[in-house]
Amino acid sequence: MTDEFLKIYLARPELAPPAEACAAERTLHRTLLENPRRAVAAREIAAIADADARENFELLVAFRDHLLAHPTLEAAYLALARNGVGSTPPLFLNQLVHVILRNALDGCDDPFVLRAAELMFRPQRITIHDGAPLAADEELISGKNGAPVSPLVSMLGLPGPDAIDVLNQDNAQGYWARSDRFDFALDLTAGRRGHAALAQAIATFLRHMLALEADIEPLIEVRNAPLAWYVGLDAAATKIGDRLWNGEELDSATAGRVLGLYRLTFRDATRLSEQLAGEDVYLILAMTPDGMLRVKPQNLVVGLPIRSPERVS
Repeated sequence: MTDEFLKIYLARPELAPPAEACAAERTLHRTLLENPRRAVAAREIAAIADADARENFELLVAFRDHLLAHPTLEAAYLALARNGVGSTPPLFLNQLVHVILRNALDGCDDPFVLRAAELMFRPQRITIHDGAPLAADEELISGKNGAPVSPLVSMLGLPGPDAIDVLNQDNAQGYWARSDRFDFALDLTAGRRGHAALAQAIATFLRHMLALEADIEPLIEVRNAPLAWYVGLDAAATKIGDRLWNGEELDSATAGRVLGLYRLTFRDATRLSEQLAGEDVYLILAMTPDGMLRVKPQNLVVGLPIRSPERVS
């Protein structure tokens, strides 16, 4: 972690002092920009007049201190996943995953894998169009940037702005120039490219974070499979997995919210818990009833039946 990385947080609008900010707020912000690693006493934050500003600085300093207590951003994320995120804002967790995946996927030349990896750190809005579940960036389509609504957004009935194209073989090379705009939708239909690309992104994440070599097979259909172990990739999927674990039948509406099912196989069987020797591990992806997808990569860190620990430096 560099000083420049820490200074990015100080540039956020929640932390940048407004014109009416008090002297204590301005002084704290200025001195942290000069030395973002310096110790901050509780009284410095308590002296800030604005309650929202006090809370924002409390959250930032606590998060910064957590990062400084670990040798790498990866190690800091693992600690949060395993010990509980506490009051860490979801935005901070997502930004950590973004940076970690940028590291892990460095050199990847497949736009589908990179777009699928965005699901792991940016909430998505799912719309079913011609039977296909399309994932579009929630922040983009929610209209926060005030851009005009695109024809595709109108066609899909999405309440948001900006030009959104569905990533396909013909326009995939355009991803490189537009990746920071997050304006490609991803088709998550089982058996198609986006479905498989997410499996590749997850496998890379596991290799990078847990030193775990695994084959992840995207499944189109599963019947009568023994659910010996599963990991919900999001809160909605975890609830669905719990119901299946308890032997419940899923109604059609609930089953329709499942966006992906994957079978994970450990290449090194010694990494798998002895109690599950020979059993398959399943990963479930699902949207909420209102069409939101919020993937939680920390579920992979704490949810897999791993026998021996990884080495993260």
